[in-house]
Amino acid sequence: MNISGCNVGVAVTGSFCTLAKIHKAIQELVERGARITPIFSDSVQSIDSRFGKAEDWMKAFSELSDNPAVRTIQEAEPLGPKNLLDILLIAPCTGNTLAKLTNGVTDTPVLMAAKGHLRNNKPVVIFLSSNDSLGSNLKNIGLLMNTKHIFFVPFGQDSPAGKPNSMVSHTEQIIPALEAALEGKQVQPVIQTC
Repeated sequence: MNISGCNVGVAVTGSFCTLAKIHKAIQELVERGARITPIFSDSVQSIDSRFGKAEDWMKAFSELSDNPAVRTIQEAEPLGPKNLLDILLIAPCTGNTLAKLTNGVTDTPVLMAAKGHLRNNKPVVIFLSSNDSLGSNLKNIGLLMNTKHIFFVPFGQDSPAGKPNSMVSHTEQIIPALEAALEGKQVQPVIQTC
């Protein structure tokens, strides 16, 4: 299914090192005709890092959309009941967000958006970015891979020698993963070399 004309929620969490690449991929989504609704985790809204200031990142992602950014749990809650999205992309999805999603925790705008979206039996696509993907979060990846309506952007080890448990999704696979998920399919192979 083509992404053009789709309402795509883009839920941004705090893996700050990936934000520039993800922003570029979201620009491509917009160029292909997707309508974006940005959703920000509390960390993205409040933490300045060596990769940029929180305010600048929120502005950069918000400028890609005609829709207002979702910044609170209260703003995220209506996304489900009002059925406002066709698909939700969590990009990046940190290990913390992944673990909470696996266990049904809804204590951030991103997780509330995911919960509401899943209740409509619509796809959530995860762009993994976690230093403990092959550590304590491996079980969460496995559980979510077997969860209905959850899909992954293909991922691989980004630094096997320096960070052997770290995995990150491939930005060039975001659009193919979204289009496949809209048809209820997982892009294969899920694990790819970086």
